[in-house]
Amino acid sequence: MKLPESSRWQLTPDLNICRVLNGMWQVSGTHGAIQPKQAIATMFDYMDAGFTTWDLADHYGPAEDFIGEFRRQAIATRGKEALSNLQAFTKWVPRPAKMTRRVVEQNIDRSLSRMGVESLDLLQFHWWEYRDKNYIDALTYLAELQQEGKIKHLALTNFDTERLKIISEAGIKIVSNQVQFSLVDRRPLMKMIPFCQEHDIQLLAYGTLCGGLLSEKYLEQPEPRGAALNTASLRKYKNMVDAWGGWSLFQELLAVLKQIAAKHDVSIANVAVRYILDRPTVAGAIVGTRLGISEHVADNAKVFALTLDADDTGQIETVLARSRDLLRLIGDCGDEYRR
Repeated sequence: MKLPESSRWQLTPDLNICRVLNGMWQVSGTHGAIQPKQAIATMFDYMDAGFTTWDLADHYGPAEDFIGEFRRQAIATRGKEALSNLQAFTKWVPRPAKMTRRVVEQNIDRSLSRMGVESLDLLQFHWWEYRDKNYIDALTYLAELQQEGKIKHLALTNFDTERLKIISEAGIKIVSNQVQFSLVDRRPLMKMIPFCQEHDIQLLAYGTLCGGLLSEKYLEQPEPRGAALNTASLRKYKNMVDAWGGWSLFQELLAVLKQIAAKHDVSIANVAVRYILDRPTVAGAIVGTRLGISEHVADNAKVFALTLDADDTGQIETVLARSRDLLRLIGDCGDEYRR
């Protein structure tokens, strides 16, 4: 299987990515046990299929270590050139506190060591508490480390539009912001995307499949509760569905998506991802990978041959128009983490 050229996106002049990123939150321990050997072997399957871009974080359990081990095995079995098309985007998620150059550098050095790299492709910074303004100091030191070559590109995750504006006005060059963005959560359309369009900032979308809820598995099914929500993703995004409009409206959305999917001979998940990839400033959508447990390489590949027409989009948006205003209920992108 070879992915088409449309599967790639030029995020920066020197960083070309796959538009469906492999999300590694699923190895953090909150989605069931992962066997490291099996997980690494599966990473080769994704890479060989053209899914070359990985999204991870310092706190996603062994995710950074998996990248390091994957790189070592790739070099040992295929040579260094095998890594020329690998992109690994990590995050730094510190507890809000006074930020010093030493604290920042120590944490970046830890990620460099775990991942077995001399420079991070993309470092995505998160901050829990906006009232603590030390995030500007942290970003200033990260920008210094970027100038010194330890970070190639600086990005954010779960920052709102107001703070993105403050950071931009402080002269800190941000390449992208990773935000929750799906058919259920379209808050980025309201404030974030217009700002990003003006300031040449791109979005990486997560939660695009609502932890798997946007799939055939949940079509015409009773509302899942309790033990049926057996991963951190399902619990998180079921709460989002509840806020958005509830299970009955969600079933109407799934039914429309199924009709569209059948028309194009694809899956509900393909339609959900394609819709988000078609929004302005969206560089890629992150789809979780339960390495060694289940994989959707062949299905994910169908996204790149799918074109949604005006009728498809109109049907989807007729359902979405009946949902609640999450911007008003929750706030801007990432505000759910700071309430």
